Amino acid sequence: MDDLTARVRGFAEERDWQQFHTPKNLAMALAGEVGELIAEFQWLTPEQSAAVMADPDAGSRVRAEIGDVMIYLTRLADVLGIDLVEAARTKLVDSARRYPVEQARGSAAKR
Repeated sequence: MDDLTARVRGFAEERDWQQFHTPKNLAMALAGEVGELIAEFQWLTPEQSAAVMADPDAGSRVRAEIGDVMIYLTRLADVLGIDLVEAARTKLVDSARRYPVEQARGSAAKR
């Protein structure tokens, strides 16, 4: 993760883009890229969505959109000084507490 963060940061610095990479702008760009990812699944059936990577064209588009989402998320976390892996680990611990296996298994109910 550190290597990816450094590469994304370097990419922005080489282009003098850090002036545009405010948390607000990065969050908005991230939301836009998530929207583009969602659009790839919008009219698919659940079965089609599960098999999307078997289609070379659709799979390529999904892979590219996930790449964009990852890049913007990585850059946003870097600008904010958040360790992305640690944030995810912390969230998993919290989610495990909120959704114990014996109560949450097989249920999509929010708590």
